[in-house]
Amino acid sequence: MVVTEELADELPAEAVEEAKARAATLLLAFRHGNQLAYDDALDRLFAEQAEREVTTLLVWIAAEAVRKAYAPEVGDRVLRGLARRAPADTSSVAIDEQTADAARLLEAVEAGEVAVVRSMVAATADTTFLLGGLLQAVAMMLPLLPEGEAREVVAELRRRHCGPAPEIPEARAGA
Repeated sequence: MVVTEELADELPAEAVEEAKARAATLLLAFRHGNQLAYDDALDRLFAEQAEREVTTLLVWIAAEAVRKAYAPEVGDRVLRGLARRAPADTSSVAIDEQTADAARLLEAVEAGEVAVVRSMVAATADTTFLLGGLLQAVAMMLPLLPEGEAREVVAELRRRHCGPAPEIPEARAGA
C-alpha cells in the first residue's frame, strides 16, 4: 500500500478530479473544432481563476501522451518542432468548413451506409459545421412534414432520450 502525504499547497483529490473533467472538456472541444464550447470552457475557467490547475493537468496529459507515443529523444524533438512552429495567435480552434459535407452525410444516412457515416464524422476536422449543416437540413425539411408529424418525432426523441415522459397524444389520433 502506498501512502501519500498531501502538501499544504497541493490540490485536494476532489479538486484534482474536477480539474481533470474541465481539462477533458477543453480538450474535446479543441480536438473537435468546437469553438463555441472551447470559448465557453475557457470563460468558465477564467471566471473561476482555475486556469493554473487546468493548465497543469493539460500539460500532464500532453506529457503522458508524448511519453507513451515516442522514445524520450524522439519525443523531445517532436516537442521542440511544435514549439518552433507555434503561431503568434493561438486563441482560436482551427476550423475547416469545406470538409463539413452535411449533404453527403444525409445521403449516407438515407442509404444506410454506416461505414461511410462513421468515416465522414471521423474525418471531419470540425464537427460543429457538420452538425450545423444537419440542423439546417432538418429545419428545411420541417415545413414538408404533414401536420403533426414534427410533434410525433419530438415525442419519440423525448421517449428515447429523456426517459418516461407524460403521454403526448398522437397528432393523427381521431383523424
